[in-house]
Amino acid sequence: MENMSNYWDSLVDLAVAYIPKFLLAVVTLIIGVWLIKRIARSLRRFMERRNLDPSVVPFLSTVASIALYVMLFLSVAGMVGIETTSFIAALGAAGLAIGLALQGSLANFAGGVMLLIFKPFRVNDVIEAQGVIAQVTEIQIFHTILKTFDNKTIILPNGPLHNDKIINYSTEKTRTVEWIFEISYKDSIDKAREIIHRIVYSDPRTLNAATPFINVSELGQNGVRLKVRAVVNGADYWGLFFEVNEKVKKAFDQEGITIPFPQTEVRLHQDY
Repeated sequence: MENMSNYWDSLVDLAVAYIPKFLLAVVTLIIGVWLIKRIARSLRRFMERRNLDPSVVPFLSTVASIALYVMLFLSVAGMVGIETTSFIAALGAAGLAIGLALQGSLANFAGGVMLLIFKPFRVNDVIEAQGVIAQVTEIQIFHTILKTFDNKTIILPNGPLHNDKIINYSTEKTRTVEWIFEISYKDSIDKAREIIHRIVYSDPRTLNAATPFINVSELGQNGVRLKVRAVVNGADYWGLFFEVNEKVKKAFDQEGITIPFPQTEVRLHQDY
C-alpha cells in the first residue's frame, strides 16, 4: 500500500511539474503558428510595396516562414524539457539522411536559388523551356509555375529548368517577325515583292518601314521563296504574324500570284 502511495505521489509530482510546461508549450505553439502566418503575409505585402522583384517575393516569404517554424518548433521542444542540443544533433543527422533520400528536391531548391540570383527570366516573362512556351506566373522554392496561352498551368521543377536551355521572348522590347512566302517560277518576283511590301510595311505596327527586308532566300523545288522580316514591339508579334499571312494570301489570289504546292506528274506511254 505504501508503494502505491509513493507511486501516486510521484505521478502527482510529475503532473505538477510537466502539465504546466505542456500547456504552455501548446499555447506557445498555437500562438506561434498564428503569428508566423501573419508575419509571412506582412512580409509579403512589405516586399510588394517596396516593388521588389515579383519573382523573389514568394521565394523569400516561403524561406522566412520555414525558418520561423523551425525556431518555433525548437522553442516548444525546449519548453517541454527536450534537450535542444542533442535534439539539434539528431535533427542534423536526420536531415542528412533525408537529404540523401531527397536529392532531387534539393537539386530543385538549388535550381530555384540560381534562377533568382542570375534571373534568366522574371514573373510575367514568356519563355520556352522543357519543350513548352508559356508565361511565368510564379517562381517557388522547388518549382516554377507557367501559364500557357490556352490557359493551362504547367509546373516545372527548378533543377532541370535551370540546367536546360531557356529562351526568353520578353527580354527585348522589340522582336523580328519572319515570314517565308513561296511563289511559282512563272510569277514575277518584283510584283510579289511589291504586294508584300504594301501589306507589311504600311502597317503602323511595323517599326522598320524605312529599311524593308524582302529577299529571295531559296530557289526551292516547287517555287521561289521570299523571306520577309519586320521589327515590331513584343506585344504586336503574333497579331501581325497571323494577319500578314492572311492578307498576303488574299492579295496573291487577287493579283494572280500562284502559291505552289508539291505536285506529281504522271505520264503514260503506250507501245503499239
